[in-house]
Amino acid sequence: MNVGYLRILYKKFLNKLLSRFSILDRYIMSQVLEVFFLGVVVFTSIIFASDTFITLVKQITNYGIPFNVALMMILLNLPSIIVMSIPMSVLLSVVMTLNKLCLSSELTVLRALGVGLDRISKPIFVFALLMSLFVFVVNETIVPVTTSQSKALAIWSLGQKNVPEGKQNFSFKVKGPDESLKRLFYVRSCENKTLNNVTILDLSNKDTIQIIQADTGKTQDSSWVFNDASVYTISLVGKILNTSWLGSTTADFGITLDEKIFELKPEECSFKSLTKYIKTNNSKIMKNKLEYEVMLYDKVALPITTIVFVLLGVPLSITPPRVRYNRGFLFSILIIFVFYILRAFSFSLGEAGQITPILAAWLPNIILITLGSVLYYKKVYMIN
Repeated sequence: MNVGYLRILYKKFLNKLLSRFSILDRYIMSQVLEVFFLGVVVFTSIIFASDTFITLVKQITNYGIPFNVALMMILLNLPSIIVMSIPMSVLLSVVMTLNKLCLSSELTVLRALGVGLDRISKPIFVFALLMSLFVFVVNETIVPVTTSQSKALAIWSLGQKNVPEGKQNFSFKVKGPDESLKRLFYVRSCENKTLNNVTILDLSNKDTIQIIQADTGKTQDSSWVFNDASVYTISLVGKILNTSWLGSTTADFGITLDEKIFELKPEECSFKSLTKYIKTNNSKIMKNKLEYEVMLYDKVALPITTIVFVLLGVPLSITPPRVRYNRGFLFSILIIFVFYILRAFSFSLGEAGQITPILAAWLPNIILITLGSVLYYKKVYMIN
């Protein structure tokens, strides 16, 4: 399949997609979409290369995650990266398209025919609104699922890696946070990733000791499931307090995971999940409650950024007649840089409790909306 054929398919797709719009709207949107799709590819690649790829390489080198598992983790992380790239891509497409129309005098011709800049901008704002809704929906439905699947895959891979395949008559231990012995395992043999004839000495309870004897054990997520298990509860003086048989029981295999890498981060939760977590008394969440609250409000603020970028990008893309080069890319990068600097600064203030979480999430948008409204009024509305 050659490039020419793909371009024909792309043109047919655009024509079908824009068939219900006016000729002017179709023309403007076809120009915007061409740059938009290119921008998604470029910004996704940049974010991936500068952040996600480095993180995955560290996981592969530090924890020995196989390449095929790492590749699947990359694919599962793509939705979260694409969501981040969409607002930037919308801005780039809008600014470069309008700047190009200015340089080719097409905007001058349209205005001479009585078509104002606000009318030209209308389909662009509709496009930005649709992209905002798309970002919100994907962030709520797809990103949390793919992120959790990526981490579950990494944990499963670590569990498989720690299985001593083919080894016989071996033991291993699990230590607690204070380095004290928590569990001691003895295994007769390991075949096909399954432990056979397992005996577990569980010392995690301060008042009693548990001895678990199981026929087999197999990995499941970050733990092991032991089948046909007998459980003996013994007092500290050696008296048997209780004896029971379980069809299966779950126990930690002792895999040491980096919690900072594998814990669920607030930006990876849905709006509903964040709301639920904040209302709980979980100690980890309460410790970082302000961070979770900032990200909760950002779940709405970030999609709106797409519209804010257009509000600011439209007036900045109007080029004076004496300028004969496209400044769209430069303006786009500058706006994106300023926005994310403001966002990082605002989030820091919110997580430190210097400003309220809702203000921390919305402050960058408020600043850009104010600036964009003034510029839009002067350079678009007043010119019509």
